[in-house]
Amino acid sequence: MKYELDKTSGNARRGRLVFERPQGTFTVETPAFMPVGTYGTVKGMTPEEVRATGAEILLGNTFHLWLRPGQEVMRKHGDLHDFMQWHRPILTDSGGFQVFSLGKLRKITEEGVKFQNPINGERIFLSPEKSMEIQYDLGSDIVMIFDECTPYPATFDYAKNPWKCLYVGHNAAATVLMN
Repeated sequence: MKYELDKTSGNARRGRLVFERPQGTFTVETPAFMPVGTYGTVKGMTPEEVRATGAEILLGNTFHLWLRPGQEVMRKHGDLHDFMQWHRPILTDSGGFQVFSLGKLRKITEEGVKFQNPINGERIFLSPEKSMEIQYDLGSDIVMIFDECTPYPATFDYAKNPWKCLYVGHNAAATVLMN
């Protein structure tokens, strides 16, 4: 992936992301709108209908795709592109928003986050490394580093001191990507 800058205006930028994929070269004009395919599909639309909107990139949710349909199902299909029948670029989030949204079902540790699976109640664990592994298995073109969406209101100390696992995790995640 590479970024080509066209114009700036103050802090704003206009340009394009260029992706080389097995199916060809794809360009995403920025800024861009990304339809959301949380569970590997854009609700109520076929892949052809999504393409007809002019969408150049989709967003998938790492946490939800990890739980359902799961990494094994994705591997059997090849990756998220094959599963969705979308061979243009895909961005996957890290699962970090669920750290915030599932606040009552999770516990943050220095290694990652322990969750109660919202589907079946079993205990699950998501680390920065696991998030990268899942996104790699999904075949994501743009991956996001595991983060936390800080709740509001938050104490000054909470907001000032992001969890330690982020510092360790960023290095571990980079190692996962390089291997």
